[in-house]
Amino acid sequence: MQVKMSYVLAAMIAGGVGFWMWSGTVVVGGRADAENATPPPAQRQESQMAAAFRVSVRDMVAVDRTSTLEIRGITEAEAKVTVRAETNGRMLERPAREGARIAAGDVMCVLDSGSREARVLEAKAQLAQAKVDFDAASQLSTKGFAAENRVAALRAALDAASARLEEAEIELDRTVIRAPVSGIVESPMAKVGDHLAIGAACGTIVDADPMIAIGQVSELNVGLIRAGMAAQVELITGQSASGTVRYVAPAADPNTRTFRVEIEIPNADGQAKDGTTAVTRLPLQATKAHKVSPAILTLDDAGRVGVRTVDASNKARFMPVTVLGGEADGVWIGGLPDTARVIVVGQDYVSDGQLVEPVVEVAEAAQ
Repeated sequence: MQVKMSYVLAAMIAGGVGFWMWSGTVVVGGRADAENATPPPAQRQESQMAAAFRVSVRDMVAVDRTSTLEIRGITEAEAKVTVRAETNGRMLERPAREGARIAAGDVMCVLDSGSREARVLEAKAQLAQAKVDFDAASQLSTKGFAAENRVAALRAALDAASARLEEAEIELDRTVIRAPVSGIVESPMAKVGDHLAIGAACGTIVDADPMIAIGQVSELNVGLIRAGMAAQVELITGQSASGTVRYVAPAADPNTRTFRVEIEIPNADGQAKDGTTAVTRLPLQATKAHKVSPAILTLDDAGRVGVRTVDASNKARFMPVTVLGGEADGVWIGGLPDTARVIVVGQDYVSDGQLVEPVVEVAEAAQ
């Protein structure tokens, strides 16, 4: 039987394909077939995935950081007393002068005594007469010539005369108006010749030693402050003084939700003035923190601020941090362990859990 040539050709092709497959020689597209040829993209991608990504790291150690709370406010005198007349009358003298320092008990204003001195003399005479009557009745009573009720009545009259004398002397003494506290006499004062009614102001005394720096602190920071803490107060005039916290309000202002804080500073020379803008700085308790360049900070998928570190297995790990404050040469962060290996170059090119090849970078002296 004659075999067709097409069948023979098909058999030869099938045999050749089978022999090629049996030999095991496979050519894969996208791969180099020469020994020194540049690896194709597929091979290079596999090599990169298998090799660890190289990053620069720095071993950082936490240090004690003393943060400072800054409070802006104004100064306020320890006391500001308006000295008022306790009786009425025309002012005859004014020994005190505006701007002068005055001590407690010094005379500020003198009013016309009028008939007050005569009333004192009259009260003294009545007291003397009452005493004579009482003494005579007492002697007669001991001899049985005076009734006990008369002696008691004369005793009451004597006491009343003594009270009237005391009242007249107090009223006379009120014509001399004295300073109740020490301080500086503030302008204006009443003038000689003015008629002062009861309650009218003779003058005002400002007691500026000590001076008080007043400020408001937010509800987030009030828990960091306690009475007795040391503080440094700087005035807008360029003066500075050391003081102590003497008062922290127990309740917030309902309008601002802030707490009043008072810092007491010495002012014996009177250089600090009432109502001056003041900046108070309170050094807070030292805490452990790291000082880093802001360039190494990064964000995770949730938008949290943090840094990427390298763990003991050379895998990248994201660690959230809290920015505590900034300075000219870096920022302070908290939330890291005392010792951490932080990625300083390449942190944005690795993902959490990715194997990396850390290259240790020597820390700068400033850090």
